[in-house]
Amino acid sequence: MSNKVGEQTIIFKNKPKIIGNFSVVGEKEGHGPFKDYFHHILEDDLFGESSFEHAERKMLEYAISSSIEKAKLNINKIDLIVGGDLLNQIISTSFTARHFDRPFLGIYGACSTMAESLAVGATFVDGEYFKNVVCATGTHFSTAERQYRFPLELGNQRPPTSQWTVTGAGSSVLSLNSNGHSITYATLGKVTDYGINDVNNMGAAMAPSAMSTLISHFQDTKTTPDDYDLIVTGDLGKLGSEILMDLMEHNGYKLGKNYNDCGQMIFNNNQKTFQGGSGCGCSASVLNSYILKKMDEGVFKKVLFAATGALLSTLSTQQGDTIPGICHAVVIERDERVGRK
Repeated sequence: MSNKVGEQTIIFKNKPKIIGNFSVVGEKEGHGPFKDYFHHILEDDLFGESSFEHAERKMLEYAISSSIEKAKLNINKIDLIVGGDLLNQIISTSFTARHFDRPFLGIYGACSTMAESLAVGATFVDGEYFKNVVCATGTHFSTAERQYRFPLELGNQRPPTSQWTVTGAGSSVLSLNSNGHSITYATLGKVTDYGINDVNNMGAAMAPSAMSTLISHFQDTKTTPDDYDLIVTGDLGKLGSEILMDLMEHNGYKLGKNYNDCGQMIFNNNQKTFQGGSGCGCSASVLNSYILKKMDEGVFKKVLFAATGALLSTLSTQQGDTIPGICHAVVIERDERVGRK
């Protein structure tokens, strides 16, 4: 019997479990609505390092090692690390992986990387190729600004459509041989491009990809938005979320009160982030803190986690190209036996 349903969706018959998870965020994120859910909040965005790039690596290393510890494993029990980030050649994740001396798959899905890594990791675990797989990603506001926009020292004015790259990292450990919330489906997205070329309007660029993947998921799995306690995208922000809801309704799917977006959720309105958060670390830190904690508590029993990414580069922007988007989705279902702290 095939492990594929419909056109784009994988069903995980062995239901890989999330047996350990950890989140690290910056000081600004630590003043947001999820301050009581994040596992570690930095007091200094340099994290004791000499550069923001080094701090980003250190956050990832800390998140990965801490998630392994929470899974009650040691590094020698990890068969594979899957992850990526926003920097050129995914140097934050690959440089981090050299500290662990374990097999490593570097992936790039921009802000969709957490969902992509979970889909890839779950495939290896479900197929029993590997027993324990780490899925991780992260970003840093200051490294992303330096690479994609302008040097921080310039103090450029931010337009109202812009989002704030989250300083954060998240890591999940997947396994078959323990209790934990299950990954049951993964819907792999298609690259979409509706002609947006404004690098300060990521939500509008990514919303069509979220629409494409969500509709494919509902069609492939024969489910509706009402079948989920939470449908969460990341990271469309406020404007992108509104665009997505309009696009979905136009196609016959009404997203209700069970829909939200990680970028819209992670900051308070008074934190002056305009449209909210973005970056790989946004959805990764929200998933590995607030969402999984609420699943522990039984608030959410079935979550559709659909992370989105803008597949641009500084070179494509300079050449005037439009911005392709991608969205990957995974379904996480609560293990009623689990009540982790």
